[in-house]
Amino acid sequence: MTDIKKLLSQLTLEEKASLTSGEDFWLTKAVERLGIGQARTSDGPHGIRADDYSREDHATMPAVCFPAAVTTAASFDREMLRELGEELGRECLAYGVDVLLGPGINIKRSPLCGRNFEYFSEDPYLAGQLGEQFVSGVQSQGVGTSLKHFFANSQETRRFTSSSDIDERAIREIYLAAFENVVKKAQPWTVMASYNKINGTYSTANRYYIDEVLRREWGFEGLVVSDWGATHDRVGAIEAGTDLTMPAEKHSDRWIVDAVKSGRLSEKALDRCCERVLRLVEKAEKGRVKGAVCDKEKAHALARKFAANSLVLLKNDGGLLPLKKTDKVAFIGAFAEKPRLQGGGSSHIREIKITGALEAAKEAGISVTYAAGYDRDSGETTDALIKEAIAAAREAEKAVVFIGLPDSYESEGGDRRHMRLPEGHNRLVAEVCAANPDTVVVLHNGSPVEMPWIDSPKAILEAYLGGQAVGGAEVDILFGDVNPSGRLAESFPMRLEDNPSYLWYFGEGDRVSYNESIFVGYRYYETKKLDVLFPFGYGLSYTEFEYSDLELDRSEMTEDDELNVSVKVKNVGRTVGKEVVQLYVAPQKGMAIRPVRELKEFVKIELKPGETEAVKFTLSKRAFAHWSAESHGWEAERGVYGIEICRNAHEVILEEKVRML
Repeated sequence: MTDIKKLLSQLTLEEKASLTSGEDFWLTKAVERLGIGQARTSDGPHGIRADDYSREDHATMPAVCFPAAVTTAASFDREMLRELGEELGRECLAYGVDVLLGPGINIKRSPLCGRNFEYFSEDPYLAGQLGEQFVSGVQSQGVGTSLKHFFANSQETRRFTSSSDIDERAIREIYLAAFENVVKKAQPWTVMASYNKINGTYSTANRYYIDEVLRREWGFEGLVVSDWGATHDRVGAIEAGTDLTMPAEKHSDRWIVDAVKSGRLSEKALDRCCERVLRLVEKAEKGRVKGAVCDKEKAHALARKFAANSLVLLKNDGGLLPLKKTDKVAFIGAFAEKPRLQGGGSSHIREIKITGALEAAKEAGISVTYAAGYDRDSGETTDALIKEAIAAAREAEKAVVFIGLPDSYESEGGDRRHMRLPEGHNRLVAEVCAANPDTVVVLHNGSPVEMPWIDSPKAILEAYLGGQAVGGAEVDILFGDVNPSGRLAESFPMRLEDNPSYLWYFGEGDRVSYNESIFVGYRYYETKKLDVLFPFGYGLSYTEFEYSDLELDRSEMTEDDELNVSVKVKNVGRTVGKEVVQLYVAPQKGMAIRPVRELKEFVKIELKPGETEAVKFTLSKRAFAHWSAESHGWEAERGVYGIEICRNAHEVILEEKVRML
């Protein structure tokens, strides 16, 4: 093992300053005279977006595009996220990548955020649990991750200059909680400081949250890196504990040297940052596997499996789905041929192949007819395209319409201004449903959309952005080879105006007030008793599950106790299926203002017809606690709490109560 302290003592002041920014867009700087190498980073939380350094233009290398976070979050499957991370770790080794820049665990404050497809959920517990498994999976392969974007980076509008102004309680309960869990449980190699300010101070220069909270309170042992271009003051960033500014900032190395020489910056602070950079490089070098390769066909099959485990069945009137493979089926919509599989921006993968539903059906020996329905890029339609679609729908026994948001609607760098689908897509659904009452709608989108036609189709399948094999996953579910088991990791409001951040989402000037505080997503809708299109945690199956025998191992507890909860789940249908068992805690109406219920545990189980499983959970103080701004700590109020087993955030199945003494 390298003697980091000795190596640090041999560096000149200029070399120390140089180590705290990149060599180029992806690499850290080397110090050849001391044998200090480089660590290589790469974008792509759902795939490898690595530059080919053997080419003069550094073009992005083709790689497997897995389902985006918006999709994998709907799996509610910790084991799957671990498996996804392991596969991405293996691919990093094959591509020569030392640190994968992800996962993104920012909270979905509004459906409008243009980067929502990169994030897991509106719920910090779910985001933290899935993020923990993703990080653990990647790092089990000797590859690092970069947990991002730390923190309160909930919009793209003016993201480089805006200040997220948030009260202390919302910061702790909503915007930091997922980061806290991943850091404490998985120790990511790096954490990425975001572009925005937090209550007036840029994230990269926010000493309180980087040094006091992240490092001292949570015990983070790794390196803090800036988002690319997020450092506004190199000296201030080092003082705050941001160890590495990316990308290359060679012109400002001199500022650090001058600051140390003038006494404005402590050399000890610089040394701490350099030490963490050196340890990252040492980890990177140790983790590399010479000659590592990845099986891209196997990875493509995994991408299909992950997507199929994540797609959400939103509606299935009369049991229209699954379709029979002998049915006369029409696939309508350009996304059936070439699906929208990912979002735009830094996470955009140059996929090695694309399997659309049309191709997947053909490969499975299923005969379907096809009509384009609309222009794929613009979403616009014409009378001629509609006429062709109507004819295809009338000639078929069942029609499946593939619609969603075009690429231009969702990307890093910009937010949506509405939740509407292209009018061409809405018109297509209305016309096809009028022509064929047995119509299924398949959605491709990275965030909730309005559905003015919701009463018309008999079935709706939310495919989100399912990666390069999404078409195969859609066919697997449409024709019953896979029983849908995804659950929404975000609420679908009836309309944009219902969202709790609606009035102030974009902010005024460079200040964005998070006036909704802790009432984000379902915490708001359920407490306000406001109807939604589909609630958080919602999803249907081709089978049915029955719950019984909810038991608590005690009726009273203290903050020091743990509460053991058990509930029986039985598959009472005729098909093997997976169920997401969701446990929410419902606090009493006490001194603190609280949401009506909050997700505190979940597990995904698979049951055969007639099979029963006893599911067990253990809850500690944190499941009952809220953040007290007065004591600056977590407090579990005395009183009664409901322990609720729910189908989703709106539908309570079973409830028992426990008293906190």
